[in-house]
Amino acid sequence: MNTITRFVTILLLICLLIPVTAKAETGKSAEEDFFEANRAYKNEAFQEAIDGYLRIIEHGSENGHIYYNLGNAYFRLGYLGKAILSYEKARLFIPRDSDLNFNLSQAKNQTRDDVSDSQNFSLCNVLGLDGVNLCETFLVFTLLNVLFFGILCVRIFKKAEWGYYLSIFLAIFIGIGALVFVSKWHELINDDRAVIISKEVEVLAGPDPEDTVLFKIHEGVVVHHERAEDGWVLLRLSKDKRGWVKSDQLERIVKLSG
Repeated sequence: MNTITRFVTILLLICLLIPVTAKAETGKSAEEDFFEANRAYKNEAFQEAIDGYLRIIEHGSENGHIYYNLGNAYFRLGYLGKAILSYEKARLFIPRDSDLNFNLSQAKNQTRDDVSDSQNFSLCNVLGLDGVNLCETFLVFTLLNVLFFGILCVRIFKKAEWGYYLSIFLAIFIGIGALVFVSKWHELINDDRAVIISKEVEVLAGPDPEDTVLFKIHEGVVVHHERAEDGWVLLRLSKDKRGWVKSDQLERIVKLSG
């Protein structure tokens, strides 16, 4: 338990330091950039708004509202694939946002291909925690730890029976919280979904332009990214439907370094 606690503490510190670093490098706060991008969007200067939101993201400031607004701007300009990609990224931060989920549903209804967006089995699916993001899971887990160690400190000075039972109760929930947090973390780092951003894509039998065309898919389709090879990506739509496309024709929802 101590190892997990140290791990999530380091994670929180990293999350807190990233925005500070970004502000120092840009010389302008993310709030100011966000305000300017929103003003451009309200004035229907959608490309200017897109450029502003992307600039904020490139400087290290990410949140669900930035990606949501970016998706709206892309959608207004007719970039269906990039709109869905941005909405999916926003859902990693604000999965319960009703406006976001409605717009994502509307955008997916406009895609040309009927492909089910399947995700891998996880503990969070079973517990019905799809609407909780990683940060919220971390905060609840941290709060449970604070309460637990607070009760232990109280018991040093007062051996009350209620403290004993409450500490056991909290220990059980800390164990559950740890499992949920690890499940959420595992789900995030293993999220292999990607979105087709080109208007039409020919899926080939191999990583070569001369290979056989297996089928075609269109922008906005959510696929699974299996592996990359020399500017090509092996994608999967289903168990029996997979093939190769150029790497610039799709983009992963979760980008991992390395």
